[in-house]
Amino acid sequence: MVAIAATLTMTVSYIDRATLAVLAPAVTKALDISDQEYGWLTAAFSIAYLIATPLAGWWIDRVGARRGLVGSVLVWSTVAALHALAPGLGLLFALRIALGVAEGPSFPGAAQTMQRILPAADRARGFGVLFTGSSIGGMLVPPLASWLYGLAGWRVAFLGTAAIGLLWVPLWIALTRRPDVRVQLDNAGDATRPAERATFGELVRSPIMIRALIGILAAAPVLGFLLAWGAKYLALTFDVEQAAVGHYLWLPPLLLDAGAITFGDLASRQLRAPGVPPRALYAIAMLLAAMMALMPLASTPWQGMLFGGLAMAGGGALYTLVTSDMMSRMPAGSVSFAGGIMAGAQSLALIIVNPLIGRAVEQTGSYDAVALALGCWAIPGSLIWIAWRVPEHYQRRAPAPPA
Repeated sequence: MVAIAATLTMTVSYIDRATLAVLAPAVTKALDISDQEYGWLTAAFSIAYLIATPLAGWWIDRVGARRGLVGSVLVWSTVAALHALAPGLGLLFALRIALGVAEGPSFPGAAQTMQRILPAADRARGFGVLFTGSSIGGMLVPPLASWLYGLAGWRVAFLGTAAIGLLWVPLWIALTRRPDVRVQLDNAGDATRPAERATFGELVRSPIMIRALIGILAAAPVLGFLLAWGAKYLALTFDVEQAAVGHYLWLPPLLLDAGAITFGDLASRQLRAPGVPPRALYAIAMLLAAMMALMPLASTPWQGMLFGGLAMAGGGALYTLVTSDMMSRMPAGSVSFAGGIMAGAQSLALIIVNPLIGRAVEQTGSYDAVALALGCWAIPGSLIWIAWRVPEHYQRRAPAPPA
């Protein structure tokens, strides 16, 4: 139940960050924001998230996710609600920065929870479940935000989706108040040995981290495209109206869930030597992610969502396999810090990609070239991850059992 609650943290986080993407056609029209300016708005969140997540991971490693996540959810829900007051591009840009900072602890805290609450044999499966948190949010926010928009407009839609965080806080407090759960979540090591911690420099120089970052950079643009641009893609390519985008945008996150859960479960079931990553599974996931290049062939909204959704299933699988492999090799006291660095790398990719997507769409008048480029982008980095052999001495040693 604690692992599920940690997964729902990612759901709340994603709903708050993705409401703008779902409402983008209406918001950009009402506030006179161009496609390229919208690309910078999506990058604004990623810029802040890039800086905030490593720092948040360092902080979560010290205070623990049990306490750190509660305050974070309350703060970012408030910032998300303030989007309803934005009069133009300037304040909206500032609010996206603030939201990226406030949501910094979300993934590091959830990742630390999975690492501490689950036995080692279940962690790959657990990280597969964790990544469904964002996609559950991705399934909920299109119909919810579209429904609220139809009732009272885009400003009320921001208020309604931001209120969901208030439902998560009492659930988390209730599930983590038991003394045995508090001990498990607050203690990074064991009773006889303090937790090992690595510095930022040690982490980013480690072959484990460099290899993981390459895998994340290969997958992030594939996952980020429909999550940020799905509503605008449907509006431009198939003339889907704002109130109707929720009918279609639930499918890609659902397929992302399927990919993350399936590949995480398969990785947990595989019999592999210690320290050997699931390369065959990763190769299959890479081929799925590359299917984004087929989106220009779509002739209906459902076909576009299917091709994009299969690519997101591959991207979710890539994230799951990279994360579970990397976390298994990290010092016990640096799990959240490492997770924050990974989340920052995802943000860096989106900072670069989203303004380029906006410029490409303005110049070409379609998303065909964007989808083709993103599908091809996933392949080289994935092949590097598959081929890279991390030296055995970088495999984290398990702590000695208590006396």
